[in-house]
Amino acid sequence: MIQTDAAINPGNSGGPLLDSRGRLIGVNTAIFSPSGASAGIGFAIPVDTVQRVVPQLLRHGKVIRPGLAASYVPDQVAKQLGLKGALIGNIKPGGAAYEAGLIPIRRDDEGEILLGDLIVAVDGKPVESIDAFLNELENHNVGDIIKLTVIRGARTSSEESLEVSVTLHGVE
Repeated sequence: MIQTDAAINPGNSGGPLLDSRGRLIGVNTAIFSPSGASAGIGFAIPVDTVQRVVPQLLRHGKVIRPGLAASYVPDQVAKQLGLKGALIGNIKPGGAAYEAGLIPIRRDDEGEILLGDLIVAVDGKPVESIDAFLNELENHNVGDIIKLTVIRGARTSSEESLEVSVTLHGVE
């Protein structure tokens, strides 16, 4: 989001946010107003996001993002375990993570919880949280092949760092 001091009132959200030369830089969307009046902090969707999302909405009726078809353990839980990155919690069969051989959280034969793969970098760029990881994915398109650096067997004697190529799938 772009923070703006442009007045945003009922009826003019969705209007253009222009720079001093009249170039479109965003679409006014919302206002945070502690008083409930039209005074406050305005927010606009950046034009780059609009240009990426609108064609998808027109073509598919929804936004399709590049992803792994996986869920992730909340950052606060990973942090309690002393881990930084995106810890894979579950993987959808047939999804990108599944096809790449990534491993989710699971139980061993004795019922002990075994951690899933921990994603620590995308194409060599470190990621320390789920948001950082998902933001990196937004720089790619469905069908792109990316290289993930993952820690497999985190916090065990068999811990190892791996490079895994993944073809991104479309996720909603």
